[in-house]
Amino acid sequence: MSGGAMTQGDPTSTPATAALATTRRIRALMIGMDWFPDVRDGGLNRYFFEQVNASPSSGIEGVALVSACQQCDGALSVRPLAGGGASLPARLGGARAQIAQAVREGIDVIDSHFALYTYPGLLHLKGLPIVTHFHGPFAAEIRAESRGFRTWARATFARRVELAVLKQAARVITLSHAFARIAREDYGVPRDRIRVIPGGLNLSAYLNVDRSQARARLGWPENRPILIAIRRLARRMGLEGLIDAMKILSARHPDVLLMIGGKGELAGELGSRIADAGLSEHVRLLGFIPEQDLPFAYAAANFSIVPTLALEGFGLITVESLASGTPVLGTSIGGTPEILRGLEPSLIFNSTEPEAIADRIIEALSGRIPVPSAQQCREYAARFDWAAVMPQIRAVFDEVLA
Repeated sequence: MSGGAMTQGDPTSTPATAALATTRRIRALMIGMDWFPDVRDGGLNRYFFEQVNASPSSGIEGVALVSACQQCDGALSVRPLAGGGASLPARLGGARAQIAQAVREGIDVIDSHFALYTYPGLLHLKGLPIVTHFHGPFAAEIRAESRGFRTWARATFARRVELAVLKQAARVITLSHAFARIAREDYGVPRDRIRVIPGGLNLSAYLNVDRSQARARLGWPENRPILIAIRRLARRMGLEGLIDAMKILSARHPDVLLMIGGKGELAGELGSRIADAGLSEHVRLLGFIPEQDLPFAYAAANFSIVPTLALEGFGLITVESLASGTPVLGTSIGGTPEILRGLEPSLIFNSTEPEAIADRIIEALSGRIPVPSAQQCREYAARFDWAAVMPQIRAVFDEVLA
């Protein structure tokens, strides 16, 4: 696979049936987590929001279910499961009721993006084709980021839910071959039911601005090489190792600056790590970056860094950065190498160790490895636009309805 392109003859790849995308209108029930205009955390929420709004271009109409929404506006009918701040039992009860209502109204296909909200309605969905987007092993993510009895209990319940939804699915869509392997090996999904379709992105949101303009807007220094890592501040994201790599990197490039954008439970720990390492002049924690500033933050950097240690299913941040014209350096974890390999294999770190990360960044800053231009990054990112991705999803719907 090269940068998300499907491999000919691969049974996990989508069939070359994009021409089917507008042969008939179909009515879908799409089940997500949170509605992106209200809850802007997480790639799943953004992906679901954008797929909902891209669906009519491929002849798809219907209903989208989310936990709650203040701005329930979308290209499909967006319905909340419960009010904002509702308890989990209230949301699960709302999911059961809303799924039953949508089935009574008439649904051709179910498109599940969040197993927890699909699970309560499985009995109502008997006999209807379910396409499940496997965004990642939720149970494993819970275990990777915390410990203790409550974590074990949450992870055990999450796995039970995931297994039940995947068992009833006619097709399972993953965003990378790495997560296709997890679906097969850890969840027992048969290979012939898996389809690999790379993540979609609304490229029009990423502005064609140059680095100088972006830095001026954000108030970032004009004369320093800047790295950016936009991540949830969680254990498996590898930010601790990236900060350690900055000790090595700053000794070789004293003017280098790392900007870390995002929020999460590790914020305090990362701040202490930066201070203890004497890196306050070289690493800044930006906190949450507003949506309107994201394209400028990417464009302002010389490189984006994706230092993930585990469970990187696809990484929309990688495509977002490329769409903004900024090359990405990332670990060989999950879907990241599947994106970067087709652009420039040298952008992939040799390992997740701080020394390997620092060495590759030094090579990139020094011009000792090939670095794609801003134009090459943007042109490459075009393959992930929804105009290219949505017909592939529609083709899977047509498969299960054939």
